[in-house]
This record gives sequence, structure tokens and C-alpha cells, in this order.
Amino acid sequence: MKVRVESTRTIKPIYEGIFPPLALHCIPLSVFDKVTYNTHIAVIYAYRPPMPTNAAIELGLQKALSEYREWAGRLGEDEKGDPVIFLNDKGVKFVEASVDCKLDQLMPLKPSPVLLRLHPSLKDVEELVQVQLTRFTCGSLVVGFTSHHSVADGHSTSNFLVAWGKASRCLDMSPLPLHDRTIFNPRKPPNFEFEHRGAEFKSKKLLKDYPNNYADSFVDDIVVHKVHFTLDFLSKLKARASPPSNNGNNLQNKPYSTFESLVAHLWRAITKARGLSGFETTHVRISVNGRMRMSPRVPTEYFGNLVLWAFPSARVKDLLREPLPYAAKLIHEAIAKVNDSYFKSFIDFATHKAEKEEDLVPTAEMNKSVLCPNLEVDSWLRFPFYDLDFGGGSPYIFTPSYFPTEGMMFLLPSFIGDGSIDAFIPLFQDNLATLKEIIYSLD
Repeated sequence: MKVRVESTRTIKPIYEGIFPPLALHCIPLSVFDKVTYNTHIAVIYAYRPPMPTNAAIELGLQKALSEYREWAGRLGEDEKGDPVIFLNDKGVKFVEASVDCKLDQLMPLKPSPVLLRLHPSLKDVEELVQVQLTRFTCGSLVVGFTSHHSVADGHSTSNFLVAWGKASRCLDMSPLPLHDRTIFNPRKPPNFEFEHRGAEFKSKKLLKDYPNNYADSFVDDIVVHKVHFTLDFLSKLKARASPPSNNGNNLQNKPYSTFESLVAHLWRAITKARGLSGFETTHVRISVNGRMRMSPRVPTEYFGNLVLWAFPSARVKDLLREPLPYAAKLIHEAIAKVNDSYFKSFIDFATHKAEKEEDLVPTAEMNKSVLCPNLEVDSWLRFPFYDLDFGGGSPYIFTPSYFPTEGMMFLLPSFIGDGSIDAFIPLFQDNLATLKEIIYSLD
């Protein structure tokens, strides 16, 4: 597939009926922004014709940027050296491109390096958002979108994307975002109830002493395998993973969630496919949204990062020897521990300890090619990505770009819309055959 770039330009916010705000204003990054991934994340949408013109989509983007000014700004440091977002309206990158074939000729859009041509490069990017509109001869449109994770998490980014669609259709963008990143104040006195070294933060010295045993030079051996889990399979998996419906006291036990059950299954299947030693320890990094967990609750309109992680872990031999409920319970309990107390302990630690101990750096990083023996799960199951409607209807495909990091999985609702789930699983080519053999086994 040859993508021809027709134009590349900078798009800036449009302020309708009001004077532009002061250009030099800046917003300090919160403790959650500072501890997340310092990189761009790319997603891809595909739409069937008829679709609005590029000009209409561009105008909608300019309107949306007037409410989400952070995206049109730049990352930098204030006079104290603290990281901030400058609301200087320098704009976002906007690329128009075309392909001399029908989109159906490329379908289905499988995880491969081809996807990288459908959005701007993620390397050395000054802009905090990039957009590429790629038109096909059949009238189909692919929208490639990249955004800097330090500015916003998946929840906030999906809210922005929905607002962009509304603005393109000349609709009200409500609910409007909450921009105040100073609401996460440490307690007086601070209370470090939990250990955050080894969870959100790691020691630079420890990193040097215990390097990753799996060389990143094997990146060319990594493939991204897409697995479709039907609603019927997920229902059976959930029933198999959950505790019995009644215990000795005849009280109802709450089943584990579909997410917990599926991650438990994937953890065991991928660990088995990797052929790891039974005495190795493996953990899963699972994102936990704090909006509904903190007390008082943080409004869903909050724009920024508000995610920490759960880290269920087990010895390989225990994970594979014990039945599925063992792994599901580990995951359920680890997620439950990331509660209001944990979030507030993190705020205290990140404010009073992490920023004063230069030895500590965030554990969230994207510069590793191999996570083995561990896994990371990025769940986009609850984000309204399919609600991005520019005026021609919902996308019929939504997918992450090509991220060949071994062990870093993405879970998405299937475009079929029946509750089924697609999992994007990067792993070594040598492990793929085994995974295919066992991935649908309920044993």
C-alpha cells in the first residue's frame, strides 16, 4: 500500500464569539500525568462512504481544540523547572493523504507495520496531537490519530474524540471537560499506607543492577496476533473462572467480571506458550481508572491522567498448575486493592517522596521491546471510541496502531457490536503456534 501525502499543515483552535485566552498560561502536570507513559499513542478509525469533507472534519477539530486547549499546546517546564503544558495554541499536525486503491483490498486491517503509514510518525514529535485523513478510491476514510499520554489518559482522550465528532456535526460539545489538575492535594500530614516503590516508581540503581534478561534485539521476531473471543466463549470463560454460585452459608458469591476472567485466561495461555521455567515469577500490569474509585468521586469529565496499576503476580508453576479461578482471584484481589486509600497514598508519596528522591523514576515506560516474563493489559473496553461520528456514521473499524512490544496486550470491543472482544497479543513468532493451539481451550 502506497500512501501519498497531499498536504501537511498546523491546525489551531477557533474561538467563536470570544477573545482567545492568554497565550502564555500554563497548566502544571499532576502526579498522575508525571507517572504515566511519556510517549504518543496512536489509534486508527475506518469509515465507509459517504463521509464529510476533510474541511468539515478540520473545522470540527479546530472547534474542539478551543475547549481542549491542552492538545494545541506544548509540553515544557516553568520557571521552577516543573513540567507543565503551555496553553500557547501552537496547534496540532494535520495531514491529508490518499491511496490509489479501495479500502476493501486491504481488509481486514491486521496488526502489521502497514498501519504505521496511516498516521503520522510517533518519533520526535513536538505536537501533542496529530491527525491523518487518508482517502481511498472507494470513498472510504481512515483517520489516524496520535496523542501524547502525558496530557491525557484513554478515558479523557475518548471524551475529546467524541467532542470532535459533535463539533464536526455542528452539535454542542457538552459535557465540557474539567481542566483543573490541582485537585489532587496531598494530605496533612501525609500517610504512606502502601509501598509505591516497585509499583509506580523504580530505582535507577536497581534498574542497572537487574537489567531485563530478554534482549530487545529480538524485536524482529515479534508478531502481533489478533484473537477474537465470541460472547458465547466469554460467557463460558466467566462461568469457569468465577467461584461457585453458593458457599457453605448459602450466600451468593459475586462472579468475576468478564475482563478479570479473560485476563486470567490470557495470562495462563501466554505464560504456557512462552515456555517459562516453573520457578520464574510473572506479573500482569493492569490499568485502574481512579475516577470512580476515589472519594469523593472525580467527575468523568476530568481531563488528564487518573490511572494507577494493579500488579497480580504468581510463580509460573502455580499459575499453570492451579485451575483458572486461581489466576482470576489474584487479578480480582489486586484490582480491588487499588482503591481510594491507595490513590491517596500514591498522591502523598508522589508529592513528598518521589519528587525529592532523584533516584526514583516511573515504571511506566514504552522503550522496552520485551516484557517477558511479565504482561501488560491495556483495556479499552469501556471507552466510547465507536461514538466518534463526523457526520457519516460510526466507524466500522477501530484499532490500535502497530505496537510490537512483546507482552503488551490491547483489549477492544469487537466492531461486530455483540459484546465480543478482540485481543491484540504481541509475542515471539516461535511461541505463536502453541498459543493458537490453546487460546480457545477452557481447560
